Amino acid sequence: MRVRSYGQDGLTVIDRLGVYLSRRPVLNVVRQYDQPAVLDIGCGHGARLLCDLAPSIKHGVGIDVQISKAAKDIPQLTFYEKPIEQTLNEFEAPQFDVILMISVLEHLWEPQHVLTACERLLHPGGRLVLNVPTWLGKRFLELSAFKLGLSPACEMDDHKMYYSRQDLWPLLVRAGFKPSSIHMRYHKFGLNLFAVAAARRISTLSHKESSPVTL
Repeated sequence: MRVRSYGQDGLTVIDRLGVYLSRRPVLNVVRQYDQPAVLDIGCGHGARLLCDLAPSIKHGVGIDVQISKAAKDIPQLTFYEKPIEQTLNEFEAPQFDVILMISVLEHLWEPQHVLTACERLLHPGGRLVLNVPTWLGKRFLELSAFKLGLSPACEMDDHKMYYSRQDLWPLLVRAGFKPSSIHMRYHKFGLNLFAVAAARRISTLSHKESSPVTL
């Protein structure tokens, strides 16, 4: 079980670049909603994404084992410093418009359980946003961490899985997302896979329903 959050010991240059490259596609999804409720699973010690989103969301919830005081001091953000699976089981459903899992799924022993919980927690028309490392990314990440010392080795040692479209798609379908609602693309030079899956229930929310998912 993890005892420290991502970024708690600072971020390397490689980590900062990865966070930066993930930020824009995430914002593209969140901005399709008017004051959404956002859940960030594995938000990291500084909860950087939630803090950036705070001015434009109704409420944000973050889950990780350790959260910085600066993040916890932001009024519209709430944090749970508990294991992911335990916390998700405590939430009533549905209650979120957007759920973020950015570079988190690969750290979980039971990804199917967590993805199924995410589908249950989404409002009608809500979206799950995922970023995971690919099998090609495995080579780069392990070279950077184990040989070059440019990335935290402890994070790579905590990886349980790497993903291709063929690996991630069936997990999302089993979680309850319809194939027509799942959109995936490789990014970061093929080192990562970015996916957006919409809740299968008919939307009654006031988001831009006529706009397609932007990846």
